[in-house]
Amino acid sequence: MHYIKHPRRIALGLTLLLLGAIAAACGGSTKAAGQVHVLTWDGIVNPVMERYIDRGIDTAERSDAVAVVIRLDTPGGLDSSMRDIIQRMQASTVPVLVWVAPAGGRAASAGTFITMTAHVAAMAPNTTIGAASAINSDGSDIDGTLGKKIENDAVAYIRGIAELRGRNADWAEEAVREAVAVNQTEAVELNVVDFIADSLSDLLAQSEGRLVEVPDSTGAIGEMTLAVVDAPVFDNDTNFFEDLLNVIADPNIAFLLISLGGLALVAEIFTTNGVTGIFGVIALVLAFFSLGSLPTNWAGVGLIGFGFALLIGEIFVSGFGVLGIGGIIAVAFGGLILTGSSETGFQVSRWLIFITAGTLGTLIMGFLGILFRDRKIASDYGRESLGGSPGITKDRLNPDGHVWVKGERWDATAEDPPLPDGTPILVTGTRGFHLFVKRDPASIPLLPPGEAPPAEERAVAGDTQS
Repeated sequence: MHYIKHPRRIALGLTLLLLGAIAAACGGSTKAAGQVHVLTWDGIVNPVMERYIDRGIDTAERSDAVAVVIRLDTPGGLDSSMRDIIQRMQASTVPVLVWVAPAGGRAASAGTFITMTAHVAAMAPNTTIGAASAINSDGSDIDGTLGKKIENDAVAYIRGIAELRGRNADWAEEAVREAVAVNQTEAVELNVVDFIADSLSDLLAQSEGRLVEVPDSTGAIGEMTLAVVDAPVFDNDTNFFEDLLNVIADPNIAFLLISLGGLALVAEIFTTNGVTGIFGVIALVLAFFSLGSLPTNWAGVGLIGFGFALLIGEIFVSGFGVLGIGGIIAVAFGGLILTGSSETGFQVSRWLIFITAGTLGTLIMGFLGILFRDRKIASDYGRESLGGSPGITKDRLNPDGHVWVKGERWDATAEDPPLPDGTPILVTGTRGFHLFVKRDPASIPLLPPGEAPPAEERAVAGDTQS
C-alpha cells in the first residue's frame, strides 16, 4: 500500500500540531481591566484544579481585575494540590472570593481549607462545608504516630488560615479533628463563612464595600475596599487542555493509556514506521500525568513496564510464547495493583484489565503463530535450508547488520556492501546463527542497452570489486 509515503514526516507534523495546541492552551492572556473574573470548579482537588486556579489568578492580575470569584463544589482531594492553591490565593494581588455553589454543592475536606482562605467566603442555599479530617487514599483512618502528626499539622494549618481571615478557628479545628460539617445557615452563625448568596449578583452585592487585605507586587500587605457590584463579569472557564487532563485523571484511563502506549511502542519496534512510536510516547506521557493525580502504587507501574519489556523480548528471542505469556500476566497484575486504594472509585476496573489482557493475548498469540510456523519450518529443514531464501534488510548492512528472513530477525553480513535498509536480499550461507547475504538480483532493475547504471550502483559495484 502507498497511502502513506512519508510516515515519519506525518508523525512529526502531528507532534508539532499537538505541541502548538498545548502551547496555545497554556499561554497567558489578558482581558479588559476592571472586570470580575469567575473561575468554576466542580470536582476533586487535584493538579488540574491547581493549574486552573493559578492560570485564572494570573490572568486576573495581568488584566487589573477588581476581584476573582471561585465558584466551588468539591468533595476534597489531594493535600499537596490544596496547599499550592491556598498559597496562590494568599499571594494574589487581586481579592479572591470563594462561593460554595450551586445549591446542593459542598466544600468538603480540602474544599474547607480553600473556602476559609478566601478574602470573602459565601455559600449558596442548601450547601455544606466541613468534614476536613485527613484520611488514607482508601478512605481509612491514619493510625498511630503518623496519624497524629498529620492531624496536628492540618489543625495548625487550618487554625492559621482561620485566624488570618478572622474566622472561627475553634470550629475549623473541630472540622479536622472530629470531621464535623455544617450547612450554610450554621456556617454563617458560627462565623465560618461571611454570608449566604443566592446568586453571583447577590454575592457581588453583599461583597461591595468590604475591606480586605491583599499583598501588592512587592509582597507588602495593604487594605483594599471591594468595588465589584457594577463591574463586568468575565467567565474564565477551563480550557480544552485542562478539560482533557481532568478527564484522564482516572485510574481506568491511566491504565488504558499505559497499555495503548506500551502496545504502540511494541508495534513501533516491530514495524518501524514512526507513527505508532509518536502515539506511544504521547499516550505514556498523558498516562504518567494521570497517575500523578491518583494514589498510585508505582510497583504496579513497574510491573506493567516489565510486562511490555517481556512482550518486546518475545520479538527477538525464540521462546515460543514464554516471554509473551509472562508479559501478559505481568500487565494484568500491574493493573490490579496500579492504585494504592481498595476503594472502588480509585481502582482499575477488573473488566478493563481482563479485556486488555485478552486483547494482548490474542495479538501475541497471532504473532507467535506466524513465528512458530516459520520456526518449525526452519527446525524441520535446518539452517542450511536457508541458503537461497529471500529476505529484506532491517537496517543498513555495511557489511554487518540485521535482516528479516522466514519470519525471524537474524544477524547478517553482506557480501556486497553497503546494502540500505529495506533492500531485498538472498541468503548465500550460514555460520551458526549468523547469515551471509547478498542483494537479490531480481530487485536490480534492468537498463536499456547502452545506458549507464546510476552512480550509486556503480559505487556499489566498485566496492564489491575492490
